[in-house]
Amino acid sequence: MRHEDGRLLVERAVATLRDGGCTRIWVVLGAEAGRVRDEAQLGDAHLLENPAWKSGMGSSLRVGLAALAETDAEAAAVLLVDTPGIGPDAVARLLAAAPPGPGALLTATYKGKRGHPVILGRGHWAGVSTLATADVGARAYLVAHAGDVQGVPCEDIADDTDLDVPPVD
Repeated sequence: MRHEDGRLLVERAVATLRDGGCTRIWVVLGAEAGRVRDEAQLGDAHLLENPAWKSGMGSSLRVGLAALAETDAEAAAVLLVDTPGIGPDAVARLLAAAPPGPGALLTATYKGKRGHPVILGRGHWAGVSTLATADVGARAYLVAHAGDVQGVPCEDIADDTDLDVPPVD
């Protein structure tokens, strides 16, 4: 799927993370993996395949976190490709607010509701992976650890509308 600017949504998401301050980027591919590999201009982003993509974004999150566990990364910024209203300013704001080390647990908030991007410190990856099922992603873990989650207001710089979710009137 393409953004109104003509770029593939995955290209836009990678640029958002890079321009927001992320230095190493992993992209988990699913249904359109072949097309993304053939068409997308993603620079030095690491591409991972999720063979279980039909089971929902939880499996993609698990694939990404498992790959990161093999690196020296202390935290991961998670951004969905189908939230094109989130730009680099929101990523940068969360990165600036994140404490150093593996304990970081932050979400952007929009009028008090949690949204993306999300920063997951390495110390949370195993727990997130255990609870990431279907289309829940990290939500169950964040709810279970609500007292540890730092919300970072982003409604003034981003729109977290998900293209897969119809708007509520």
